[in-house]
Amino acid sequence: MKTSRKFTAALAAVSLVGVSACVTDPNTGERKISRTAIGGVGGAAAGALLGGLIGGRTARIAGAVAGGALGGYVGYRMDQQIKELKDQTAGSGVDVSEVDGGQAILVNLPDGVTFATGSYAINPGFQTLLDRVASSLQQYPNSLVDVYGYTDTVGSASSNQRLSEQRAQAVSNYLISRGVSSARIRWMGFGETNLKVQTGDNVNEPLNRRVEIKIIPVSQAEANSAG
Repeated sequence: MKTSRKFTAALAAVSLVGVSACVTDPNTGERKISRTAIGGVGGAAAGALLGGLIGGRTARIAGAVAGGALGGYVGYRMDQQIKELKDQTAGSGVDVSEVDGGQAILVNLPDGVTFATGSYAINPGFQTLLDRVASSLQQYPNSLVDVYGYTDTVGSASSNQRLSEQRAQAVSNYLISRGVSSARIRWMGFGETNLKVQTGDNVNEPLNRRVEIKIIPVSQAEANSAG
């Protein structure tokens, strides 16, 4: 019963936001619900809307608050951050998209762009693009960051698992070296699980070799309650 009441309250809050707080998406020109307003309804509604995080949302927010890593809530616009990231990575092979029902950002870093085959050393030519991602994370500090590593199915499952972990950690460490607070970042390798394309043809396999950076906004209400 308590769970039902909380979920109903969350839906009511989101419905209220939908009526009173629409904005124009700078990417499409369409009117949509303001993500800033959604954040303002508090943790209950946000929890009903957002996907999971490595280590759990509540614990992660509390740790980031304790580490002084979150801030800059006023005027934050997720739509603007998406637009800027797309502009900054255009033509690079990097894909920027909305996930979790439009409540988080996913930056997909394909294997050929970021790493040599079988390596977890970041390609020097890609460092400039990662610098731009790091700059964006600093400009919009009120978010948590997950870094996920994935491989294809070529080779052993154990070696792929290890490589995915090494690549996710390498990207995480690079972002931290460029000034992003370590309190905001977690990384995990998934090996050859969660394939984007179910194939073994070695033609579409490169789509499975990737690192993803997931940017998850945190509302001021959530940060206040965690602190």
